Amino acid sequence: MKLAYDAFDKTGRKVSDVIEAADLAEATEDLRKQDLFVADITPVKGNGSNRKRRKGRDGCGAVSAGQADSAGRGRVGGGKTRRLKTLAMFTRQLYVLVSSGTPLTQALVAMERQIKDSGWRSAIGDVRVRLEEGSALSEAMGSHPECFDSIYRHMIAAGETGGELPGMLDRLADLTHKRLHIRSAIQGAMIYPCLLSVVALSVLVLLMVFVIPRFGELFDSLDAAQPPSTAVLLAVSDIARNYWWALITGLVVAIVGLRTYFRSSGGKRAFDTFVLRLPKIGGIVRSFSMARIVRMLGVLLESRVPVLEALTLTRDTTSNVHYTELMDRAEKAVSQGQEISSVFGDTDLVTPAVCEAVKSGEKSGQVGPLLLNLADFLDEENEVTLKALTSIIEPVILIVMGLLVGFVALSMFMPLFDVTSMTGGG
Repeated sequence: MKLAYDAFDKTGRKVSDVIEAADLAEATEDLRKQDLFVADITPVKGNGSNRKRRKGRDGCGAVSAGQADSAGRGRVGGGKTRRLKTLAMFTRQLYVLVSSGTPLTQALVAMERQIKDSGWRSAIGDVRVRLEEGSALSEAMGSHPECFDSIYRHMIAAGETGGELPGMLDRLADLTHKRLHIRSAIQGAMIYPCLLSVVALSVLVLLMVFVIPRFGELFDSLDAAQPPSTAVLLAVSDIARNYWWALITGLVVAIVGLRTYFRSSGGKRAFDTFVLRLPKIGGIVRSFSMARIVRMLGVLLESRVPVLEALTLTRDTTSNVHYTELMDRAEKAVSQGQEISSVFGDTDLVTPAVCEAVKSGEKSGQVGPLLLNLADFLDEENEVTLKALTSIIEPVILIVMGLLVGFVALSMFMPLFDVTSMTGGG
């Protein structure tokens, strides 16, 4: 098939011509071997006078910057964990390729071929095309904030400015790996308790809908006296069977209402305050939030990002409104010539150990390295605390489930015991 293309050579001169190849991917690869950077390539129709611009991309992602941007934006699949996993893999492998001397555009081509997610592949293809057109890497990544967040782009920009892009990619790879590890640890620790809770609720629903009504029919036929606990269970079972639609509707309305409320500013503040005041749970949330802030701030300062900018970026990564306000106060204090530790010391959101560590780092001028060491310590401590908490939650759920099932069984069999004793006595 014949394909018309627009490309640029090494000197930046634009070349427009027609090439013959089996498909778009082969044509793009042949042009690349000729040291031509493809900007646009389209199949030729008829005698070649009419060229229809492609809306997609070829197998290697060779598209114009505008087309790749429209094709990839908003299509990045998966949840936060999956996107973070893809970002960690992309950063680590890009670091390996760049540090080994591979040109950045060729490294992006290799990553583009390897990543399976179509949204990511399109985004990387657009970044590569923008690089070939003369944009900086951080600027090209700025067109895809759904893939590369503000911290990622600022650190890339700092690496480009200082001529230390491979070292910056190494730090970013470690940072994304740490974030992924913490997120996976939290999710992994909650899987078993959530599974137990689902099983317990399922057992109770089955008992209420299918088992208890049979006992009710039996008690009615025997005209047996019902203890208060049995009567309550039978009444609940009747409501669940006869008004299940109302219960499901009420549950959906309650979930949607709470979700809408907690997304509002007042609801979010109330929820964040409630979580921080929970016994045990509040301490864990404080520790995880502080570890994240310390690591982000340490990485940014080590990457030679200005302090005020580092505080702003770190604030944007915090989800708890109280810690967001804390970083706001720290930013204002630094802009007025004060130290970060002066703000951290005036709140109970930061432990005294963290505050003293920050103060020591400010005195020695080694805030970045000290914060990174502190973040490693906090992460290890949080993992131990999380494992201990889940080891306590699991037996508690089992005990509660056993008590509920035992209560139901005892309430159902007590009238049978009474009937049996009366029959034996007669």
